[in-house]
Amino acid sequence: MSTTVLELSDVTFRRGQTQILHGIDLRIGAGEHWVLIGPNGAGKSTILSFASAQVFPSSGTVDILGERMGRVELQALRRHIGHVNPRHPLRSNLSVREVVLTGLTGTIEWPMRWEADSGDVAKADDLIAEVGLRSRADAGWKILSQGERGRALVARALVADPQLLLFDEPTTGLDVAAREQLLETIDSLSVTSPQLTTLLVTHHLEEIPESTSHAMLISDGRLTAAGEIAEVLTSDKVSAAFEHPIDVGFADGRWSARAIRNRPVAV
Repeated sequence: MSTTVLELSDVTFRRGQTQILHGIDLRIGAGEHWVLIGPNGAGKSTILSFASAQVFPSSGTVDILGERMGRVELQALRRHIGHVNPRHPLRSNLSVREVVLTGLTGTIEWPMRWEADSGDVAKADDLIAEVGLRSRADAGWKILSQGERGRALVARALVADPQLLLFDEPTTGLDVAAREQLLETIDSLSVTSPQLTTLLVTHHLEEIPESTSHAMLISDGRLTAAGEIAEVLTSDKVSAAFEHPIDVGFADGRWSARAIRNRPVAV
């Protein structure tokens, strides 16, 4: 049995008078690659905020890398968690290399009075090459395409050797070619970092990397299915989660979804 990396036990979350999550139970093991799927407003971002040690549950427990939230220094815990967010709020024109190196400091901008040593720079350059950006290492953030930024952020997340890597709708805003390049980069992690655990959030089945091993479906703040991906991503279960008849397909390692007209959803 694999080591548990993330475990949520009977987790609820309220914001004011609104109940966002209801009794979430989830266990993710080391080296597993999960996708979290559900409609807008279902609670996906809230679960990701637990996994990134940013938000506490209203009730229940969250254990990350063997540490329980509320009993551990969060900043130290976050150093072992990588986060790829396409809405990275960088304002300055750092180079790709500098952006990757900020993964070591956990900052968005380059820290004052901090210099990376030669080993850090060499590691960053290796990762930049690994994500296919060797020729863009010195390019400024402001001139990068959205796809190049996405791959740079993957390298940034990896530079600190995380044990858990989170992807928050990483293909947002990408054209088809850039999306496929980024998905190839994510897929390569199962080979280059076999013990790394990943959790990717999306509401598009077409954006699921081929290496994904497990899936969970969330609807109205409740997990409706979780487990091995082939058992979860069925037409019936996806239709129920989205409350719309959907035909789920799988071919050549990739998933697809198509709405079915004039067919009621099974209750």
